Amino acid sequence: MTFSKRLFGRPLLFLLALALVAPLAARSQAPAPPQPLSPAAPNPRAPLFVGVEWLAQHLNDPDIVLLHVGPASEYAAAHIPGARLVSVADVSIGDRAGPGLGVEMPGADALLARLALLGISDDSRVIVYYAKDMVYQASRILMTLTYAGLGERASLLDGGMGAWTAAGHATSAATSRARVSVLTPLRIRNFVVDARYVHSMIGAPGVSIVDARDTVFYTGARAGGSAQAPQRAGRIPGAKSVVWSMLTDGNFRIRSDAALAAAFAAAGVRPGDVIIGYCHTGQQASAMLLAARSLGYRVLLYDGSFQDWSARSELPVELGTARPND
Repeated sequence: MTFSKRLFGRPLLFLLALALVAPLAARSQAPAPPQPLSPAAPNPRAPLFVGVEWLAQHLNDPDIVLLHVGPASEYAAAHIPGARLVSVADVSIGDRAGPGLGVEMPGADALLARLALLGISDDSRVIVYYAKDMVYQASRILMTLTYAGLGERASLLDGGMGAWTAAGHATSAATSRARVSVLTPLRIRNFVVDARYVHSMIGAPGVSIVDARDTVFYTGARAGGSAQAPQRAGRIPGAKSVVWSMLTDGNFRIRSDAALAAAFAAAGVRPGDVIIGYCHTGQQASAMLLAARSLGYRVLLYDGSFQDWSARSELPVELGTARPND
């Protein structure tokens, strides 16, 4: 059973969350015009990732909130003690089965209520970790926390569950009790852009539109989507290719700065460029943009991504292998 079914299937708990946040909802900040998300200084990598030894030392801190991203069956068998099961669906909106966009950022008030249900409060230190290979899903959740204005207090666990168990740390099969926290109005950091904005940035100096999908989708050798909602083959014209999976190595640990920088350089992304990231639905792009932020790039997320672009027949697509500096 998913987190959303466990929590949102309980009307009294959800009503309690709404009751706690309702007095604050009217004062929630409306999203400002999109602005590139700037990296932390002086070390842009430091706040984005924590290691398993850091987590082991802080596991029992009262402000720690652990979010486990993975199948419910695996969570039930073993997870880091105190972790709560979460999925992208729990912190996003979308048309999961129909032709509409599959994943989008919620409005400020809805997001506030959902984060409160996860037990995130004003003083929480949130650690997101992935089971097995669910790197881009965990990255999307971390990106959502950043959008909510909580990025300075949220990090990804380097290596995820695999690194935790490989280091010999204990696991638990006990389900962590859901609790509703008090979270004040969100200070939205709006770095989300739409198709119109992306189209206006094609060929703009100092901007790199970067496709995070696997190469077969980038070149148009294979079209994305589903039988119910097929997409056109190809990419946004002028887009560069930095595949999302380069964020981690074969053991799902975060690659070095040098390795990540090489991937962006090979794609033709220049130092100082603002990166607009997209993929199929905005999840894989989150992993690529996480890598970019760790290198000091300023980033924007095209939330609708190619699912949205493809559905707009007036927008062009490009096929074939691009030269890195195109």
